[in-house]
Amino acid sequence: MEKAKEWSAMTPDEKREERFKRWLEPASINFVSAEAEKTYYARQKRLADAYLMREPDRVPVQLPVGTIPPYWAGTDLKTVMYDYDELRRAWKKFLSEFEMDTYTGPGSVMPGRVYDLIDYKLYTWPGHGLPDDAGGHQFVEGEYMMADEYDALIRNPSDFWMRTYMPRIFGIFEPLRRFQSFTDIIELPSGYFTPFARQDVQATLQALLEVAKEFPKWMAVVEECTREAQEAGVPSPRGTGLAKAPFDTIGDTLRGTRGIITDIYRQPDKLLEAIDVITELTINSLLSRASDTRVTTIFFPLHKGADGYMSAEQFENFYWPSLRKVCLALIDEGIIPSLFAEGSYMTRLETVNEFPKGAVTWRFDQTDMATAKKVLGDKCCISGNVPTSLLSKGTAREVKEYCRNLIEVCAPGGGYILSAGASVDNAPPENLRAMMEAAKEYGVYK
Repeated sequence: MEKAKEWSAMTPDEKREERFKRWLEPASINFVSAEAEKTYYARQKRLADAYLMREPDRVPVQLPVGTIPPYWAGTDLKTVMYDYDELRRAWKKFLSEFEMDTYTGPGSVMPGRVYDLIDYKLYTWPGHGLPDDAGGHQFVEGEYMMADEYDALIRNPSDFWMRTYMPRIFGIFEPLRRFQSFTDIIELPSGYFTPFARQDVQATLQALLEVAKEFPKWMAVVEECTREAQEAGVPSPRGTGLAKAPFDTIGDTLRGTRGIITDIYRQPDKLLEAIDVITELTINSLLSRASDTRVTTIFFPLHKGADGYMSAEQFENFYWPSLRKVCLALIDEGIIPSLFAEGSYMTRLETVNEFPKGAVTWRFDQTDMATAKKVLGDKCCISGNVPTSLLSKGTAREVKEYCRNLIEVCAPGGGYILSAGASVDNAPPENLRAMMEAAKEYGVYK
């Protein structure tokens, strides 16, 4: 018998094949029926074939679930953020009423009490800065790192995160400003413990204990919903959550949009130096999270690389090289970066077309899919582009016709997943069913 190759001796292609092979292996799932078991593995293989640039039995569908389940269950987002029984009920009802190839659980629904306890500053949500009936959360744009703090970030990013950045975005961590840097502790640590005598530090520790009690309650419901979906025959892609392009890490949650655009002109070298630091941190973090060799994908929502946000020259200097480096590090370990091009990427397609076949997958928001298929479609899996406006306000007939056109353009040769350009907060149920109907009627491979 041929001895199995050591992981370190495998090529990136071999590692990728092995990851998908292990994901497709029989799992310890208590299926509700023999039919559910059969359907589960058929759906898994369908999705794997699309990612690996093969022709599956038919085009797989990823429904843009978003925060639709609470509203279809007769409740709202605010309620399920705080009432986990209602969270479970909403997603269970959605699972029972809709056919789907892949499952999107309630993991993107923030546990409201946890966010209250940590006094989170980066988001507003229903009942916390937004009306009670709001359908989602919103990012709070701001400068959470000042223009003159690049050197502190570059010199010691962990210390900067703990004693400067975290107190600015988590009210609970405001007392951390008073702590010494960990690297100041040499042999006698007694001075480091002085802040623990402060009442505000003790209040922080007490609040963290409350978080530690609350978070597992939410996590248990999320895991229960995923398990029930698997038992009913609906798989989830084996990923490790989301990641960010290094430029977006700085531009979203550190400097903010206005800040980073200003830095491109006023201190480009310092910005590039910081991007290099964040790139290495990102790679190390992602590779440690993906040590499980059943992990197949990592999702990247790309926020600030779209057409119109920056020039082609700026994209090629500030945005793409660091993202490319992160992707190549993942590809080398057999992991597929799943890149979500928010906005339009029409002027970027030729630039980003430099990865090996089957190594990445692209989901597009507003990019023309015929062009994406022509430029990228023979090398990587593509998806997306069904407009959320159409799903929310159009008719089922219009949705099905739009999906039919996408399938005719993008499905030939395989490597295509039918999905929307973004998640949907609310939509008529018949419109999501129309997506599944289109795939089953027009997306069957001969």
